[in-house]
Amino acid sequence: MDFKTIAAIVAEQFDMDAEELSEHTDILEDLNASSMDAVELIMSIESATDIKIPDEVVDSIRTIGDIVNYLADHAED
Repeated sequence: MDFKTIAAIVAEQFDMDAEELSEHTDILEDLNASSMDAVELIMSIESATDIKIPDEVVDSIRTIGDIVNYLADHAED
């Protein structure tokens, strides 16, 4: 899953333009996401990618780049 795809999901979730996002965009700080917003985002990404992100990993995800890296490391070859 590439950055553009994940950025599009994030942008849709937060009703913004994907061009405003970068791999360094902090989900909680930069997007002012609540913990519920973050959970909903992870659920949307899991649905779009068919990759489950365990709760203990979710707690360590801060940026869009973190999501992209996790998905790249866990995508089926």
